Amino acid sequence: MDYLGAHMSIAGGLHNAPGRGVKVGCGVIQIFTQNSNQWRGKMPTDSDVALFREKWEGSGLHEIVCHDIYLINLAAAPGEVREKSLVSFREEMERCARLGIAKIVMHPGSHLGEGEETGIRRICEAFDELLAAVPDFTGKVLLETTAGQGSNLGYTFGQLHAIIDGSAFPDRFGVCYDTCHTFAAGYDITTKEGYDRVFAEFDRVIGLGRLHCFHMNDSKKGLNCRVDRHEHIGQGAMGLDGFRFLVNDPRFAQIPKILETPKGDDDEFDRMNLKTLRGLLRH
Repeated sequence: MDYLGAHMSIAGGLHNAPGRGVKVGCGVIQIFTQNSNQWRGKMPTDSDVALFREKWEGSGLHEIVCHDIYLINLAAAPGEVREKSLVSFREEMERCARLGIAKIVMHPGSHLGEGEETGIRRICEAFDELLAAVPDFTGKVLLETTAGQGSNLGYTFGQLHAIIDGSAFPDRFGVCYDTCHTFAAGYDITTKEGYDRVFAEFDRVIGLGRLHCFHMNDSKKGLNCRVDRHEHIGQGAMGLDGFRFLVNDPRFAQIPKILETPKGDDDEFDRMNLKTLRGLLRH
């Protein structure tokens, strides 16, 4: 089984996600551990945890990665949003510790007009507090590359490095490389020359050893558009070549590559996109 997969629903319970992933043909999956539209999620009971772990083990999936809820903004100024964000991310870490999930993907945050330096400092302070507060979570926080829409932080490799470097716990961070977001932020992997240049820069600024996950998404909009709009693989502005280089790069063979492409009424789009990606593999 390879390391290609998709984001899966937890409707009806967390334990349903592994089976859904297997049914579609995933080797890895990503989930929310709670309702993504609410600040507070319930903590899984001992029986919830046992059932989830049993289903995961029986599924044969290499890995299950978690994505935090989109409401969280650790770059927010002191106040209600920041407090809610801290509580919510703390609960996320506690849930993942119970479930055995070792990677939490998160969007670094938005400075909301107060400047990138201020936003990055607030993110570092938040993680210094959170990582010290939840010793049970021994996994990694994966900062996701963003498109740079609005005041979102994390759209340059330098900003991600600044967050990692500015934390008291730099070894607890990795990066989730979103293909759509980085393309929208101006990183072009659609030619071999561009691909080699982008990952050489990533290695120089952050280090390839910190790359722990990919989000495999084409982009509805063009290079450097700063707009976050996902498209089916090969049907957007990126085309197929960048994905071909990625799935055949031996450095990334055992790193989860997860679709967040548009969903249909059933599994058809996930199946289609996985088939497209696997069709690019050189055997």
